[in-house]
Amino acid sequence: MDTTETTIDITTDDGDMAVVITEPVAASTEWPTVLLFIDAPGLRQATRDFMGRLAGEGYRVVAPDLHHRHGRLLTPRSQDEVWGWIASMTDDQIQDDGAAALAAAGVDENTPYAAVGFCLGTRAVYRAMERNPDRVLAGSCWHPSFMADDKPDSPHLTAHELTRPMYLGIGEADEIQSIAMHQPFLDAVEPLPHVDVMTFAGADHGFTWPDGPNYHEEAAETGWAKTLAMFSAAFAT
Repeated sequence: MDTTETTIDITTDDGDMAVVITEPVAASTEWPTVLLFIDAPGLRQATRDFMGRLAGEGYRVVAPDLHHRHGRLLTPRSQDEVWGWIASMTDDQIQDDGAAALAAAGVDENTPYAAVGFCLGTRAVYRAMERNPDRVLAGSCWHPSFMADDKPDSPHLTAHELTRPMYLGIGEADEIQSIAMHQPFLDAVEPLPHVDVMTFAGADHGFTWPDGPNYHEEAAETGWAKTLAMFSAAFAT
């Protein structure tokens, strides 16, 4: 299916923010919406390629530039810069960015949507599902980060309350965000039949991206198939 990509700039309480919207060319049709939360390297060509592939399946895909407080559509110059961007974010800021992006894309505040996230974006997917259980129909989490910590609002403390489908794909070779770091979250969701956790031998952090050094075809394509099936079922109900 042919797709079209549009980048718009909107004003938020924390300054201007770019929003990328990718959807089928036949935009007059009310395509189901997917909110995409980026990973730490930012909204780059690999992200846009993923959005195009997903839009080609019949979705409107909306991605806010979560790093906008530091500049427009930035590409990090060092790992230290990446960690600085991550440390400067809060859950509330990211959720506000997501809501603003959906509004900018013309998505009514009551319209259901699905969410997909990578690395730090997976925590954002969880927070969206936690805060809007009647609206966020499903969440797909790729090489997750920060799903359990020592704070009183750690995701793992409420994960057992998830009522919507979620997929988590985790690389067994991931040393940046190891399975052990996520174990409290995984333990919390283990009894939930609608949460699908898969681990992949040999897959490292960032396994999604074909242009990256850690690309892992099995993990990426399995996640792709699982995500499409989950989203299709969620929007069909």
